[in-house]
Amino acid sequence: MTPRHQQLLELHAASPEDAFILFALAKEFESAGDSASALAHYLRLRNLHPGYIGLYYHLGKLYELLDDENQAAEVYRAGIELGKNTGDRHATSELMGALANIGI
Repeated sequence: MTPRHQQLLELHAASPEDAFILFALAKEFESAGDSASALAHYLRLRNLHPGYIGLYYHLGKLYELLDDENQAAEVYRAGIELGKNTGDRHATSELMGALANIGI
């Protein structure tokens, strides 16, 4: 476990529902090759903060890594809808590109 990972776990213990900390932990687990823990943190983030737009691209990419393209497509579509509803053209464009790349 890296010092950064340890620090994030300590921050998470103090603020278990903080969106940024959940996202950072998911990315940290993903970087360490722990897809199951990364997925758990992304899903918790999505459950607690469905408006956290950055989550959708990374969660979709993780599903792709796990060879679950149908779930990835579902996540991308949800993120696209959120991006359109909030006017976030950049995120919407990235998510549309990701969805097009998997061809579903």
